[in-house]
Amino acid sequence: MSPEQFPDPLRDAAASSKNEQTAVLAGGCFWCVEAVYRQLDGVTSVTNGYAGGTSNSADYETVSGGRTDHAEAVEVRFDPSKMSFGQILKVFFSIAHDPTTRDRQGPDVGRQYRSVIFYADDEQKGVAEAYIKQLDAAKVFDRPIVTEVVPLDRFYEAEAYHQDYAARNPTNPYILFTARPKVDKVRKYYKDRIKSAR
Repeated sequence: MSPEQFPDPLRDAAASSKNEQTAVLAGGCFWCVEAVYRQLDGVTSVTNGYAGGTSNSADYETVSGGRTDHAEAVEVRFDPSKMSFGQILKVFFSIAHDPTTRDRQGPDVGRQYRSVIFYADDEQKGVAEAYIKQLDAAKVFDRPIVTEVVPLDRFYEAEAYHQDYAARNPTNPYILFTARPKVDKVRKYYKDRIKSAR
């Protein structure tokens, strides 16, 4: 199913008086997921990092070995008056990654590339679980969604050279062939939500 046919979540987070909320998501290489969200209106910041493991293993060399509980993750800070948590998840499932492949995304294989929604509270948990059930019931994908929905213990910010990586390294072959097509999809299917479109 192409992104423009993707259903909106039937259940979403309640409107909030908070100026900013946070979603922590893992969907393969964090460079690609970061590049997708960074361009969306309502997203105030995106930070690459690690979630699911402990502080003593929260570094790229250790995580990339695939022997920790960490997943490469992004912390998306967003303005809920402009973009809801459910809409963040819609982009996650429709463009940011393939939620039907376990422990891999494209050429990247290993537990650190698994699909995870790290929820901050019961509301985020409920929205995430309901949307996965909705997408599976609608047979949006040819295979069942394998995305884990687990509580966020802590998010560890990645090394400085990983931040805003795709924008700073646009000619890197990995960015050109893996991240860039996702960025282009966002600009095509969510053009009314792009920051520069205002």
